Amino acid sequence: MSNDAVSAVINVDIEGPQISKHVYGHFAEHLGRCIYGGFYVGEDSDIPNEGGIRLDVVEALKALDIPNLRWPGGCFADEYHWMDGIGPKEDRAVMINTHWGGVEENNHFGTHEFMALCELLGTEPYISGNVGSGTVREMSEWVEYLTRDGDSPMVRLRKQNGREEPWKVKFWGLGNETWGCGGNMTAEQYALDARKYATYCRDYGDNKLYRIAAGAADFNYEWTKVLMEQLGHIGCQRVERKLYSAISVHYYTIAGTWDKKGDAKEFSTDEYYTTMLKANRTDELLTGHSNVMDLYDPTKEIGIVMDEWGTWWDVEPGTNPGFLYQQNTMRDALVASLHFDIFHKHADRVVMANIAQTVNVLQAMILTDPDSGALVLTPTYHVFQMNKGHQDAASLRVDAPKGIPTREVDGKELPLVSVSASRKDGRLLVSLSNLDAEAAQDVEIDLRGGGLGAYEALILTADTLQSHNTPDALEAVAPRAHEGVKLEGSKLRVHLPAHSFVTVSGDLA
Repeated sequence: MSNDAVSAVINVDIEGPQISKHVYGHFAEHLGRCIYGGFYVGEDSDIPNEGGIRLDVVEALKALDIPNLRWPGGCFADEYHWMDGIGPKEDRAVMINTHWGGVEENNHFGTHEFMALCELLGTEPYISGNVGSGTVREMSEWVEYLTRDGDSPMVRLRKQNGREEPWKVKFWGLGNETWGCGGNMTAEQYALDARKYATYCRDYGDNKLYRIAAGAADFNYEWTKVLMEQLGHIGCQRVERKLYSAISVHYYTIAGTWDKKGDAKEFSTDEYYTTMLKANRTDELLTGHSNVMDLYDPTKEIGIVMDEWGTWWDVEPGTNPGFLYQQNTMRDALVASLHFDIFHKHADRVVMANIAQTVNVLQAMILTDPDSGALVLTPTYHVFQMNKGHQDAASLRVDAPKGIPTREVDGKELPLVSVSASRKDGRLLVSLSNLDAEAAQDVEIDLRGGGLGAYEALILTADTLQSHNTPDALEAVAPRAHEGVKLEGSKLRVHLPAHSFVTVSGDLA
């Protein structure tokens, strides 16, 4: 181990806030080939399916233990009217998806299909309701349709459509991006609307709703301030009542501008570093929103939900510009690993996060080839896979008393090494990212308060940052055993090649 190795300390016997499993959540919108051709191929497809749901996609995602799935949008949610997507498929209304490509939406994938998908995945549904073009009654009746038992008009309609028992649907979004595609509202206007929607989205039986208010874009702390002031404690008869449980925030990582975001596969080293600097600003963003919330909610009862995050590049040449299809490289994997370290750091306030999006859209887990039917697992998929042991684990603080090496990027300092750790069920998991594009880094971790027994080390890296998986090269970027880890007494020594992600997991002794 080099004398200039990064020195870190982890007190494995001092547990921090629990890392919610829901920060490993996912997002599926009616956008491009995410739903149709991704999750859903129809019952007549030659691709193995159950009720039209593609089974190889289901099995790949089950291997990640995905905790929740957000649907139907995104911007699409605020033009989606759920009653168009129930009943016999041949009778369902056709609409135009005005946000994403202007294509026809036949509504063959609707509420029952989504709930069937969640049951196959063994995951919790997170439904984003229509505030932009919908009504309070419409969302209220959707909650009733899904979750009420006994007898009522919506219960009878659900039974008529083949489902006797209600579902459990805890997570409900009160609109999406209401500052933009969800209604172009001001914060004050949305706060008034959200009071009504939250009031009439009711708890039925033991299905207790976790209502998520539509929060800010990026660093708009004023939006969070208004929501905390006006939505926090309002109720009838002077009884303090929490109308919502969390506030969302969205943040995408791009290297360029919104007009020219950058190429997904062809990029320079300078563009790579700019990307990582932008991704690292997630820490600043979460700190800023948390600081505002702390003024009104010092006991942290209200959570932050980052239900859209990830890289956003220019679409692949020759594809529909409204479908947001992009490749996924080693660079994207490091954006993901860095985000998770930041989420773990903010485990006291961040209760959920949803990468955008799960299949065939933006920073996808899975790409499906429309010609061959092949399923491609992306480098980002493997970060989720290697990190799944952090779900619902106790976070462990990581200190670097001698500092972390940095690089100046666009006039700011970018830390080149990122580390997070957790413990659960007597096991330790340490995740390490080397963001240096060209040079290796060594990390020496002093494990205090407990020892480490048998361990496994995995590494995700590639010859170049531009490396990616395709139907002809399914494992160009895939995890493998890492020999560059040694345990000497209480010292865990980890060698990190350039642009690599490494996990070390083992039994605590």
